[in-house]
Amino acid sequence: MDILQLIDRLEELFNDAKAVPFTHNVVVDEDKMLELIDQMRIAIPEEVKKAQQVVAQRDRVMAQAQEEANRTIQIARDKADQLVQKDMISQEAQRRADQILAQARAEAETIRADADNYVLDTLMQLQDQIAKMSNQVANGIRMVQEDQMRKTSAGVPDAD
Repeated sequence: MDILQLIDRLEELFNDAKAVPFTHNVVVDEDKMLELIDQMRIAIPEEVKKAQQVVAQRDRVMAQAQEEANRTIQIARDKADQLVQKDMISQEAQRRADQILAQARAEAETIRADADNYVLDTLMQLQDQIAKMSNQVANGIRMVQEDQMRKTSAGVPDAD
């Protein structure tokens, strides 16, 4: 199950909870809460796997960019060698080879930067989602603990 769906279910659980009069506390179904927490524990590693897949995809894109850059560089070198062999146009050949080489390096760097930006954006989104979920879980735990402490201090026996 998608982590965002689990967060929505957690929010629904709190929205459906019964309010404790004269407090900001609510009573939630413990079984449902624990079930959601278990499902979140299962879903988070899936989100981490997705992030790893994004990193692997970035590595593949970077490897492809490097391979293409190497091919372009080799083509540039081959062309430069051919042009150098012709005595009258050797200077032009060197200039063109340098231009192709610079262009290949610039293209490779652009592809590399785009891949890095893509991975960074995706990982930052994942980090935000995990932080939001962590805050929601912490708030749920805190509310349940406060409710338990309030019941204990008021002398209300547990319903368990």
